[in-house]
Amino acid sequence: MTTVASGTGIGPLLRGWRQRRQVSQLDLALRADSSARHISFVETGRSRPSEDMVLRLAEHLDVPVRERNSLLLAAGYAPRYAETAIDDPSMAALREGMDRLLTGYEPYPALVVDGLYNVIAANRGIMMLMEGLPAHLLAPPLNAMRITLHPEGLASRIRNLREWRGHLLHQMERQIALARSEALRELYQEVIAYPLAESTGGADLADFTPYPYFALPMVVEHDGRTLSFVSSISTFNTPMDVTVAELAIETFLPADPATVDYLRSLEF
Repeated sequence: MTTVASGTGIGPLLRGWRQRRQVSQLDLALRADSSARHISFVETGRSRPSEDMVLRLAEHLDVPVRERNSLLLAAGYAPRYAETAIDDPSMAALREGMDRLLTGYEPYPALVVDGLYNVIAANRGIMMLMEGLPAHLLAPPLNAMRITLHPEGLASRIRNLREWRGHLLHQMERQIALARSEALRELYQEVIAYPLAESTGGADLADFTPYPYFALPMVVEHDGRTLSFVSSISTFNTPMDVTVAELAIETFLPADPATVDYLRSLEF
């Protein structure tokens, strides 16, 4: 057992993640095949865990990949996970695979975002929904939260904006609780300050339709029609790269027959 100076190293970080997950030292020890005494010693700086133990504890605390690197560094080890730019040649197969997936989902909308909701790729179904938005919202980096919640963006077209906005803000709050990202927190503070768009955006879903939706839809006006979508988010299993770990593929499934018929009538 290696002894390190009290108050330094991985201890405070590990304690913070354990408390965030509301896991006791004993429970964490049982999950990680350790002892509560060892976990206590690590948290107080009396013991330095092995690299394998750091990764094991991070796994059982569901620590994001980026933060696992921080834990390793704090314990005196090299980061385990690379952070490769999405346009790096080594990511060519990933990019091609995502493009094929998005294209194959057409005419239904789908996009890929990073950990800050910047749009990495999108299909023509998404571009259709963004038709007519002001240039300043479409300037790179394209951000899905700004486009959706800004009063000049899709917010002015979303009929159940109050409900959909609440869903998106709750989603961001969960992410902030999972990752110590100041940039994500700043984006959250920005979009939560946007005023509710005028027009139909303040209505509740029940105010204008009795349709028995199976999940909360985004009900949006487009070209004189009312379209309804429910979204599904997919991430990569067991990612070995920070960039890949933070990617999310969001697909929008038509939530009623009228939306299906309209999208299938489009010629992309």
